[in-house]
Amino acid sequence: MTEKKSYLKYKICVSGAAETGHCNEDTLEKAKEVGKEIIRHNGVLVTGATSGTPYWAAIGAKEEGGIVVGLSPAASERAHIKSYRLPTDYHDLIIYTGFEYSGRNLLLTRSSDAVIVICGRMGTLNEFTIAFEDNKPIGILTKTGGTADMIKDIVAKVHRGPGKIVYDSDPKKLIEKLLKLVDREKEIKITKFKA
Repeated sequence: MTEKKSYLKYKICVSGAAETGHCNEDTLEKAKEVGKEIIRHNGVLVTGATSGTPYWAAIGAKEEGGIVVGLSPAASERAHIKSYRLPTDYHDLIIYTGFEYSGRNLLLTRSSDAVIVICGRMGTLNEFTIAFEDNKPIGILTKTGGTADMIKDIVAKVHRGPGKIVYDSDPKKLIEKLLKLVDREKEIKITKFKA
């Protein structure tokens, strides 16, 4: 019997600072490169439909001809633009969750196969902790400032184990390491399903 080939794309969430004044100087360009690498590796970019590093990742993904899906904290396109003041460009689809930021963060991380942290502030830390508690594969783009550069220390101090986290300052290497974790997770789930 021939094994079925999967045509599903990887769903990779980019989590990061919407306000980037504290990020390292080259962070936005690195975020753009992350978006491109996600597409080059058969992925779909998933974002919080926001500005800053996720937005730059979306720009990179679209420049590479990829698909970008956003999950908005707003309940409608009007609220997304007028109340939250968030962008709609560089996305193929935006889902208006109506769950504000904390509810959106939960859906964002759970709907993705893996989460990448670039720079970041408190909301990024929230998305990271959700992914960590859910035992998701996580990639940390180091040397980007903010939350991303604090996570290794936070993980060491909370005494919960290392999680499924890979670290790298190079976008291409980070995506390759992260997708190895994702593939390993999928193999484990398939094995359990067949058993």
